[in-house]
Order: sequence, then structure tokens, then C-alpha cells
Amino acid sequence: MPRRTATMLASTLVLISLLCVGVILPVPYSEMSPGPTVNTLGEAAGEPVLQISGRRTYPTTGHLNMTTVRVTGADYRMNLVEAVYGWLAHDNVVVPHDTLYPDGKTEEESSQENAEEFSQSQESAKVAALGELDIPVTSRVVVATVVKGSPAEGRLHAGDVIRSVDGAEVKEPGDVAAQVTKRKPGEKVVFTIVPAKEAAAAEKAGKEPTVTQKVVITTAKAKDDDRAIVGIQAGTDHVFPFTIDIKLADVGGPSAGLMFALGIVDKLTPGSLTDGRFVAGTGTIDDKGKVGPIGGIEMKLVGARNAGAQYFLTPAENCAAAASDTPDGLTLIKVDTIADATKSLEKITKGDVKGLPACAKG
Repeated sequence: MPRRTATMLASTLVLISLLCVGVILPVPYSEMSPGPTVNTLGEAAGEPVLQISGRRTYPTTGHLNMTTVRVTGADYRMNLVEAVYGWLAHDNVVVPHDTLYPDGKTEEESSQENAEEFSQSQESAKVAALGELDIPVTSRVVVATVVKGSPAEGRLHAGDVIRSVDGAEVKEPGDVAAQVTKRKPGEKVVFTIVPAKEAAAAEKAGKEPTVTQKVVITTAKAKDDDRAIVGIQAGTDHVFPFTIDIKLADVGGPSAGLMFALGIVDKLTPGSLTDGRFVAGTGTIDDKGKVGPIGGIEMKLVGARNAGAQYFLTPAENCAAAASDTPDGLTLIKVDTIADATKSLEKITKGDVKGLPACAKG
């Protein structure tokens, strides 16, 4: 066999071997790519995303789209060829597997965590939206979770409203731990509560609950120090003056908070926040309307532009990354609060786009 032919054959065999190894060899990476966008003013799966009853609503136009990111599952292992392709692809990002699933977290655990964050973001979006409209919302401290095997198990239940601990009024979740830790392990602490069922019935009837119970619990010693504990996690529950339901399946995480809040504001006020334009965005939101950063901003920009968005509401802390690789035709708008977002939308409807707060490259 001529030397040149033999060399080419050997090279081909090596290349084939490398490709086979690349396809078979798993690597510790996962992939992120642009996910679907959903108009919070529109419908998903045949029903409105935002459903409001008990309060006058107004027609809306245009788009206020939340954006998402697709990720490979916790159990999926990319091979070397897929990883290289992902690194070369402009619209995808390959990241270490532990970035998405730290500490060996399973896909089920990750999904549960995302669902909980999504639920919390909906609550905060409602509170922030009504706060922006100066509509009062009642807040109360409740038992969020009860630790299995703890002193509180069977004594307190998720949803119980905590009125006081050892006679001291509870106004914030932190007040509960502050009072309990004044005791020593083995001492008794007295909770004054409204049972969850009574609280739910009163809320449904639009009344303030009046039935209270005193629950005496013997404290235990914390595992990591000498603090007294009872084994609950306190949280905040909100009582809204009318019903706001957010109907959206197969979405997780907290990053849709801002866009949900803006959709609620738009539906509860005359006129249109967008004046028919296509606005997308992202960002967590807290009860006071503060907008927080999110992950996967580059993917969300691509997804928004592919869907037709003209403007993108961008958390201030994500601005530098977003500005470094902005899709053509998409205008970034920096937001710190829901008030910033509504003011920017007002500028857009007036055609004052030069006055929009822009994102600068880092």
C-alpha cells in the first residue's frame, strides 16, 4: 500500500476513533438554551395567565412577556461532542453540571425547589403590584413548615397564624425565633395561634379570624449550638382584598416576578402600559417592588428577540452582561424597582425612547 494512502487511512481511522470516543465519553457539563416566552397579558394552555375577580379590570394590548431558559436534566450527561458543539453555538451556553445542580441535587429536588420559588414569586408579584397601585394588602406571620420529629410536630401545623410567642406580639417572621431563643432547651414556650382551618375560613368569608388557641411546646436543643428551638420555619402570608390567580404550568424559579407584577398592574388600570408594543423582561421581585438579578440573561435576550420583542426590561445587576451581547433590534431598559419599569413603559408609550435608562457594558 502506498505510504500516502496508508497515512490517510490511518488518519481517518484515528478521526473515527476520536469521534466515537467523543460520542461515548460523558463530560461534567450541562447546557442552557433559550426557552419559550409567555405573554402575561395573554393566554397559556387555553386560559388567561392572569385571572382577577372581585375587582374591576381593563382591556390590555401588546405584550409583557416573561422569559425562560431551557436546561438539560440533572440525570442527563452530555458527551464531549455535544459539549464542544454547545461551546461553539452562539445561542447556547455550556456550564459545569454543578452550577445547575449543586451538591448532587437530583432533578426532582431541583424541580421542587423551582416550584416553591415560582409560587413565592407569584405572591410577591401580587403584593408588589398592589403596592404600586396603593391598594392595601394585609400581611400575617404563619407557620411555613414543621420539621418532622421536632417538638412542634403535631402541635403546630403549616398555615397556622402566629399571633404571639410568650405573650409578645409577632409582627415579622424573625420575631418568632427571637422569642423562642430567649428560652433554654427544655423550657416551655407558649404560642398563641389562629389554627390554619379557622384562618382559611375567615379569609374566605372576608372577615378577621377571632378564634385563637394557646399551644405550649417544650423546646429542644439545636443540633449546631445551644439555642432553644421548636422545629418550625415561620413565613409571611398575605390576605388580598380580591382574588388574583396566576395560571401557568411547567415553569419554575423566581425570575418571572417582575413581569407578573406588571401584568397585574396593567389589568387593574385604564389604558395600556405598552400601547400595543412588544415588551419582554425578567427579574425577581420582592414584596416592596425591588427587582433582583436572575441567571441565564443571555439566553433570555435571545428568546425574547426571537419571539418579536422590541424592548427588554433588565434587572440592573444583569445589565453589564446583557449589554455585552444584545441581539440586534432589542432595546435594553435598566430597572431597579417596579416603579422604574412602569415609568419606562410610560416613556415608551409617549415615544420618549431617548429618555429610557439604558444598560451599559461593564
